[in-house]
Amino acid sequence: MNAVEPLNLWAPRAWLPGGWAEQVLLRSDENGRWVEVRAQVGLPPPGALALAGAVLPGLVDGHSHAFHRAFAGLAERFDAPGAGLHSWRALRDHVAARLTPELLQAVAAHLYVELLRGGYTHVVEFHDLHQQPDGSPYPDPQRMAWALADAAQEAGIGLTLLPVLREHAGYSRQPLAETQRRFGRDLERTLAEAQALAGSGRPLLHAGLGVHALSAVTPQALAQLARAAGSGQRVHIQIAEHAKYVQACQEALGTTPVQWLAQQDLLGRHWTLVHATHVGDDEVQAIGRSGASLVLCPSSEANLGDGLADLARWIEAGVPVALGSDSQVTRSWSEELRWLDYGQRLLRQQRQGTVKPNTPSTSGAGRLWTMAQQGGAAAAGFERWGLVEGARADLLVIDTADSSLLGVPAPQLLDALVFSSPGRYWRDTVVGGRFVVRNQLHPHSAAIAGRFERAMRSVWSV
Repeated sequence: MNAVEPLNLWAPRAWLPGGWAEQVLLRSDENGRWVEVRAQVGLPPPGALALAGAVLPGLVDGHSHAFHRAFAGLAERFDAPGAGLHSWRALRDHVAARLTPELLQAVAAHLYVELLRGGYTHVVEFHDLHQQPDGSPYPDPQRMAWALADAAQEAGIGLTLLPVLREHAGYSRQPLAETQRRFGRDLERTLAEAQALAGSGRPLLHAGLGVHALSAVTPQALAQLARAAGSGQRVHIQIAEHAKYVQACQEALGTTPVQWLAQQDLLGRHWTLVHATHVGDDEVQAIGRSGASLVLCPSSEANLGDGLADLARWIEAGVPVALGSDSQVTRSWSEELRWLDYGQRLLRQQRQGTVKPNTPSTSGAGRLWTMAQQGGAAAAGFERWGLVEGARADLLVIDTADSSLLGVPAPQLLDALVFSSPGRYWRDTVVGGRFVVRNQLHPHSAAIAGRFERAMRSVWSV
């Protein structure tokens, strides 16, 4: 990581592993990592910058398709029976066909600034838009990946980039349709891209591997990818998202997707399953035993009508659960947490929260937050995350002067932030020891927004 100016900060309150703590000193080093986190220090020490509000760690967005931002909110026309998912896919393919690397960077940079403003300081990008529109590789095969990396660097957000393996369409192994050619990539090129990203030396950039779906790869390629990843690289797979996907797997392989992974001994601590909405109790237990983690995307899964995860089962099985923005219809973790918890209340027809991780907090939002913080770290592959020594120096300063938080008692600040009306919650944001937002201002947001607007005109011009 490039050297940064060490930070010497003091917060009136901060969320540490045990919950809220008072009068917290936070010092980072030239590598952008916390070297001291200490509560009950009294007044700000000499030379320390007193932050203007209570502090939370940043959160990881565990699953993002950046290019979907170009049609977020535009797929809500239902002018024919069964048009819902069909029209969504048609818009996705329209956008995918028109995005150049330059346009992708413009869209992604705008999204990443929005995610910063939504409280995320790191994003796991499920990168599946690889090729030129005709399906051929760019002269630089990693051209689209570098566009995303440049966008994240410009925004100032941390990025775990997952090149996605997608060999064919369906268990019958049909070639990808013309509208899907840009998404295709074989194992050799997938591994080469991950290696190039990992060796780039870019600050805040990490590399993992993605699998589009069990139906999109051969068992041989999946086994080779798992061996290549070893235990030091995250592998994300979209799985059991729709009931019909599970049925197709049962017809083709004689078992469900998660059961098949378990039978092949492919699950482990470096694996992350995305969605896993339609799974049985035995599958949840298998994932829990394996040490794999899970990403839920509440607003996207609701928007697409995928189904509702039974969160209590995952928590009871000890599976780390992260949040993902996925199709970008929501770009704020507080709204995602609210969606997640309200869905569970409706599912059980009771108000008592289902999330009870290892925390002394009785706060519903506090328990949800602890779950998402731990799950996000697992999804990104971070051993240490949060306001703890050795973790990357990320934080969010809550704007308690925001109208939605005025007068809220300090111990219930997080509850109000998640379960009260949305607001502009974050006054300042630090990523890797650098302030990327100060007093709600991002230094490049105007230029980035202008490029995004021009990109949208290009994508949607007739």
